[in-house]
Amino acid sequence: MSDLAAALDLVGARWALLIVEQLLDGPQRYGDLQSELGLGTNVLATRLRELEEAGVVYRLPLRHNTRAYALTDRGLALRETIVALRSWGVGSEER
Repeated sequence: MSDLAAALDLVGARWALLIVEQLLDGPQRYGDLQSELGLGTNVLATRLRELEEAGVVYRLPLRHNTRAYALTDRGLALRETIVALRSWGVGSEER
């Protein structure tokens, strides 16, 4: 498997990069991520679990069984990629 294929296998799943993008501003509670992204709980829980297993996000313990998530250094390293994809997306809208 190429390096690009391995990276896409990790963050190419639907919603994965959008979750990372939301977390670039700092840690967020599960419910806030869900409402901001408009995701079903099953999809969000699956993606967060996958990103956590890949070392991209980590879970922050909060009171009353509330969960929050934050980016690891590996997740923060995706910032430039997300910015570049945003710019590329704007360029594709102009066509």
